[in-house]
Amino acid sequence: MNLVTIDTGTTNTRVTVWRDERAIAHAARPVGVRDTAITGSRDALRVAVAAALGDALQQAARDPADLGLVLASGMITASVGLHEVPHLEAPVGRAALAAGMVQAVVPGLGPWPVWFVPGVRNRVDDIELHELESVDMMRGEETEAVGLVDRLRIDRPAVIVLPGSHTKFVQLDARQRIIGCATTLAGEMLQALTQHTILAAALGREFAATLEPRLLLAGAHAARRTGLARAAFTVRALELFTDHDRNARANFLLGAVLAADLQALRQSSAIDASEPEVDIVVAGKSLWREAFALLVSDDGFYTGAVTLVSDGQQADLAGAGAIALARTRGLLPPASSGLH
Repeated sequence: MNLVTIDTGTTNTRVTVWRDERAIAHAARPVGVRDTAITGSRDALRVAVAAALGDALQQAARDPADLGLVLASGMITASVGLHEVPHLEAPVGRAALAAGMVQAVVPGLGPWPVWFVPGVRNRVDDIELHELESVDMMRGEETEAVGLVDRLRIDRPAVIVLPGSHTKFVQLDARQRIIGCATTLAGEMLQALTQHTILAAALGREFAATLEPRLLLAGAHAARRTGLARAAFTVRALELFTDHDRNARANFLLGAVLAADLQALRQSSAIDASEPEVDIVVAGKSLWREAFALLVSDDGFYTGAVTLVSDGQQADLAGAGAIALARTRGLLPPASSGLH
């Protein structure tokens, strides 16, 4: 069966064509729901999704008339997406996610009905100021979590770390249900500090290219002692008064930003990662994976397994998770389960 998966984020949209559940073509556009939020119109997003879909089908040499199933996940289901689907309330397992999928025809995308995967939000009964720290939500990461459970055969309580423009911590219980999530602005913050502050000259407006553990840990230790803002300014001192090069300075800043992420993981009430034995699964780009794992080891609090997701294991992850949910929904033949 010819399948198409659509993964829309804040700034990018990716379309993948699958044959017999193997990815055979990809296309993308640098357009996401941020464009809708800025312009107040969904037109740019609709055009981008349609164009990426057309490109992917052309690359795969597939006739649109032969499409068997179209699946969509991520911010495309938000109020600023193409078809809003309400969040499901945690705890949420595979069966609940599949049951919550919604089918709709989207004008401008073609005649095919699209199956949309819902997002997940933390359960907070009364959102008052003292409860705000427990509030969080996701759209897209729940689908990636399903894919990782299957690919890594996760069978214990775990926290999945998904870095990006925002770092997302997704907590799984012993039944591999999603029981909560926590989000930080780590990626956006690193970009802003690197390219739009006084540090831009010291960093050449570029991120770390290779990992330098000593500088990474120095940045993390500085942030723990005096806070992220002070540690970030120290990059300027490294430029003026030491012989550390640009990559070393970028590692120091990365360590400071990721130290704040690790603090969020340990202390946020949006998830409960207070047990040292919890397993940690780290995805994302290679350098970020290695850097975060190094900080976890240096911190010494967590004693469970730390798994670094390889590039191959996270390839086409959102699509793989969406296909797994479609299978659970009965849209595809059944297979072995992961999230219950």
